This record gives sequence, C-alpha cells and structure tokens, in this order.
Amino acid sequence: MPTPKKLLFYLIAFTALAIVFATIFITAVVYDKIPSFDQLENPKQDLATRIISSDGELLDHFYIKRRTYVPFDSIPKPFLDALIATEDREFYNHWGIHVVRIAKAMVKNILSLHVKEGASTITQQLALNLFMKRELSITRKIREAFTAVKLENTYTKNEILELYANTVYFGRGAYGIQVAAELYFGKSPLELDAAECAYLVAVLKGPESYNAIQNYDKALRRRNLVLTLMHENGFLEAAGYAAAIEKKITLAKRTNSRQFGIAPHFVESVRQMLENDTRFGMQGYNLYRDGLVIYTTLNAQIQKYLNAAVDEHLREFQPLFDKTWTWRDKGQLLSALIRRTAENSPEYIALGEDDAAKKAFVKEFVKKINENPIQMDSLKRRATIIQTGSIAIDPFSGYILGLVGAAPAFMRITPEARYSLNHVTQMRRQPGSSFKPFVYAAALENGLTPQTMIESGPFSYTMPSGQVWSPSGSNKEGGEIPLATALKFSINSVAARLITEHTSPSEVIALARRMGIESPMDPYPTLALGSEEVTPLELTAAYGTFINQGIYIEPTMITRIEDRYGNVLFERKNPNKLTDAIRPNTARQMTEMMQGVVNGGTASSTRKWYRYDAAGKTGTTNNFTDAWFVGFTPQLLAGVWVGFDNQKVKFTGWYGQGGKAAAPIWGRFMGKVYADAKLGYKQTKFGFGEGTPSDSVMKIIMKNSPPEDSIPAEPLTTPQELREN
Repeated sequence: MPTPKKLLFYLIAFTALAIVFATIFITAVVYDKIPSFDQLENPKQDLATRIISSDGELLDHFYIKRRTYVPFDSIPKPFLDALIATEDREFYNHWGIHVVRIAKAMVKNILSLHVKEGASTITQQLALNLFMKRELSITRKIREAFTAVKLENTYTKNEILELYANTVYFGRGAYGIQVAAELYFGKSPLELDAAECAYLVAVLKGPESYNAIQNYDKALRRRNLVLTLMHENGFLEAAGYAAAIEKKITLAKRTNSRQFGIAPHFVESVRQMLENDTRFGMQGYNLYRDGLVIYTTLNAQIQKYLNAAVDEHLREFQPLFDKTWTWRDKGQLLSALIRRTAENSPEYIALGEDDAAKKAFVKEFVKKINENPIQMDSLKRRATIIQTGSIAIDPFSGYILGLVGAAPAFMRITPEARYSLNHVTQMRRQPGSSFKPFVYAAALENGLTPQTMIESGPFSYTMPSGQVWSPSGSNKEGGEIPLATALKFSINSVAARLITEHTSPSEVIALARRMGIESPMDPYPTLALGSEEVTPLELTAAYGTFINQGIYIEPTMITRIEDRYGNVLFERKNPNKLTDAIRPNTARQMTEMMQGVVNGGTASSTRKWYRYDAAGKTGTTNNFTDAWFVGFTPQLLAGVWVGFDNQKVKFTGWYGQGGKAAAPIWGRFMGKVYADAKLGYKQTKFGFGEGTPSDSVMKIIMKNSPPEDSIPAEPLTTPQELREN
C-alpha cells in the first residue's frame, strides 16, 4: 500500500499533468479557434441588400440571410428590456459570463448525462451567433465563454445589445429586429409597443414553436411570460403591464403583394442590372451578403396605381375573352403547348444531350397530362391568361416610375413569379400602328406638315423582288385627307404611302434609332405598319422624345447605391443618355397630331377615366394578336402592351384592338395619378412654342450636365445648344 508521501506525490503529479493537458487542450483546441480582436472589431455578417423606392418605401431585399442593420438608437427600449428580463437579468453586472449560472448548468449537464445548451448570457449568445457553429459540445461552450469575455473587452454593453438585436434569428427567414418588425407587424422597430416587443423576444426561444399563426395559445402564453418578467424586473409598470397582457397578438397579413412586393419585375430588373453592368461600382461587393442600399427611381404610390389599373381592367377584360375562346378546334395548339411545357421542365433540361431519354420523357409527360383533367385545365388556364407589360416613365429624367411585368392573375397562381418573363423588358412583339409616329415624324422631317393632304384610298407597292404589297386599312372611298386626320384614325394606306413616297424604311429606322429603338429592324415598307418587333420599354421611352422637344432621354432605374456604412458607391446626377433625335418643331407637330388620337380617335376610350391634355397612339397587330397604347400627358409618359405569351392564342374580335384592350389601362392609371394631389401632377396643357423648349425640359437640362460618354461635358442650357454640340 502506498505511503502518505507517495499518495501526496501522485496527487501533485496528477494535478500537474491535468493542468498541463488542460492548458494544451485550451490552447490547441479552444484558444486557437477563438476570434482575434480584429475579427471581434469587424465581425463579418451577411446583411440583406435593401431596394428603396424614390419615395422611401422598402421594395424588397436581396439576401442569403434576410438581415438589415439598425443602430442602437433605432432599437426600441421595450425590446431591450424584454430581452434582458428574459435572457440575462444580470447583463449589466457581469463580464461576459455568469459564473453561478455556468456552475448550475454544468451540474445539470453532468446529472443528465448529456450536454445541454445551458444558461448563456446575452454576450455568449452573441458570440455563438457571430462566430460559432451550433454544435452541442463542451469545446464549443468553452470557446463561447472565452469569446464572450473578449467581446466584453471590445464593446460597450449597448454595442453588444446592438449587435445582438441585429444578429439574432426571429424565424420565417428574418435576421435582426428591423426585418422581424416589418415581417411580423408591418412596422419599423421604433413603432413597436411593449406587447409586440415581448412577442419578438418570445419567439427567440423557438420561432416555429411560438409562431402565433400556427400555435396562437402557446405563443400568447410565452409572450405573457415575457411581459411578466418585464414587470417583475421593473421594466414595465403595473398599468402598462395590465394593458399589454390584455392585448391580442395581431400579425401583419401575409399577402401576395407582401410575398412578391409591389414591383417584383422592377426589382428583378434592378438585380440583373447590378450583376451585369460594371458602371455601378459593384466590383468586390456581394449583392446578397454586403448589406447595400439601392435607391431606385420607382415611385411606390405610382406603382400601386399602375398595379391597380392593370388589375381592374384585366378583371373585367379576361371574362370577355373567356366567353369567346374555345379549345374545341385547337388540338394542334394544345398539343404544342403540352410539348413546350414538357421541354421547359427541369426534368427535361436535366437530361442534357440524351435525345432518346428526352423523347421518352415528352411522350410520358403528354400521356400524364392527357390522363389528368386537373393538370390539363391548369395548362389551358395558364395559356389563356391575358398578359401585360405596362410602364410609367418621367420623360424629363428618364426615371422609370412604375413597371408591371406580368398580369396579376398570373402572379397570383405562379410560384416565384418575380423570375417569370418581364413583358416590359424581356419580350419583343410587333407594335402595329403604335410604330406609325416614327414614320410620320420622318415625313415631317422631310418637309411635310400635319395639314399636308395625302391620298387615303387603297394602295399597292411592288417590292424589288416583284412581290406586290397591298396593305388593308384604307379609306375605301379614297380622297385626300390631312396627315393629322390619317394618324387620328390610323389609316394604313397613308402610312404606306408616307414610307414609300415621302421618306424611306432606312430613314425611318435611323430616326427610330435616334429615338431609342434598339431592337433589330429590317428596311422593308411593312415597317410602316409595325411589322418589326420591339419591347414595350424602348417603344414607350422613344415617345418621350416628343415631349422633350426632340431630345431622347434613355430610361433608368437606379439613382444611388450605398454600402452598409452609408458610403456612396454610385450616384446618378445626369440622365443616362441624351440624344438629338428630331427637330423641336417635328416633336411639337407630332404631339398635336397624337392629341387627335386621344380626342375622338382610336384612343378615345381613355377619356372615360382621364379628361385632360394627352397624346398617344394605339396599335393592333394582325388577327388581334397584340394590343398597344403608348401615350403621354404634359408631365407623364406610359405605355401598355396586352396579349398572350403564346402568340397563337389571340383575341377573337374587335375588343382586341389597342383602343379597347390596352388604352383603358392607361386611362385608369392616369386618372388615379392626377386625382392624387400629393403626387404633384397638375392638369396642365401642352405648352410648346415652335423651337422653344418646355419649362420641364429646360429644368432638367439646366440641372444636369450630360454624361461624358454621350455628348460634351460642358453644362447645356437649351436643346439648341445640344444640337450645336
């Protein structure tokens, strides 16, 4: 049996070895993995990028983790009180760890024979959120404790609370109190009351378990426990406690507009632009992690009016089409739709170059659709949804104020609709007669006037190939009429005579290019009737040239970009691009003629909703495939396309004309905008004097010097000076 001296020696040796091994363990396994002071001072967090409208409304986020950082003074005090009362009552008295609580947790862990989370302080929880993986181990708990102590040496108590409030996960994809307040209550953090703050602290224990939508009673009990702890710890007086306890949990409604935002296709266009265009200074920045703030041109209220105008019209217009459309004699079209659906599916695409497997997949897919009435009806319904691309632009700055990229009915039934086809920017269709203003403008540039008389009867033209072109749409009785009358009633034979006798396809294309049309165009006479495809964006923006006394201003979506610290990465002070397109007098004359289109012409349907000065042009393509109206007031420009994704699905009669299918959206929209005094649009008249720029054009050109890559950098004062340069 060992002597007492040997026992003492063994005890000392064992203790020494234990200390050595503990030191090695802490150094090698724990301490080397503790964040450095530099990492502590600059913790890397994934912050959501925010997209902001011109009138300050949050449009959406780009994020991996939906988190937005807010400073300490923007965090409501009741939230911090609730957090401290519930999670760490001794927060202001400890140095990162609470020894007594740790000791109690260790005893519980040993007795239960497995590791539990224990009673961490707020600082330890912050250390876990910022720097640790959520593994259950003694090693992690030790690293967490060491990191918490270093955090306390690096930050003040308020800074720790600020970091925590911006880091913690509230469930439903929301990181940080800013996003949580918006998501759960539709408010900014400082608008939250004590009961709402208590609920947000309550869900931290288990976002899914305490979800008031799924487990209301459980969530209410947990929230009331938080309120009770606030009261017991002196953070909530008796009267406030009693009122808060009685308050129901009322969460913000989850609607499609909240799911997709009010302008999903606009936001997606911004994302694509930022990822593909180097001019925005985004090199070295991650759109999903770096917490940028993107300020855009879109006006949230104007966007809402455009959404409403589209929805109101199509809710009335869709049933009119549905009553006249039948699939009874359209077997080939239906078969083609089924095959196209199969070929666009992820399963088909994943087959790569295996043609045999693809063929077999399509065959099986067609069989399943034909045998499943529900899926067949769904496919038919999607194919016959009336689509639209509608856009509103400030013509004097090029700012895109509103954009609807797809029909509301489509958005309501389609998951991830934001990423669907944007019918404003990503789709080209024949514009029909809405292209005629370019033909007329080219003729005016060559010396004609709105009063020039031109034959309106049937017209034929022999192509160089020998083919005879005889467009329909003439005055059957014939006779000369003024150009203004021909445009007002959209007489095709007059447009055909203009492009063949008073200008040329090449001249029209050159003029359209100067006015912003970039889509491919072939120099054929049929161009006069809108045979070449364009996007609604470029067609609408080109009409802005008529308001701007012949100056084309390229449209834009982004005005400023800031990093998470408020540093400006990009700021637009000038219009994107200014181009001398047509003479001021031509612009004025075209505006006057297009006023006739609205006042008793093919777009007179707009007068049901908007009765003030306006000008524009309708367009309808063969067999009512596409319907258009692009128009402008003295202050605002908007364009509308209406049709179907599959061009073989068409309107079945007169109601598919541009004046019936598209122009009412424009009229409804302008009526709403001009009825809202807060927006500042006044019911003014067109006030162009010959060769004299309008006040609005003068204002925009005097305010902004043009960009270096378009015209000389000296500030300009008039369109005439632009032309001289």
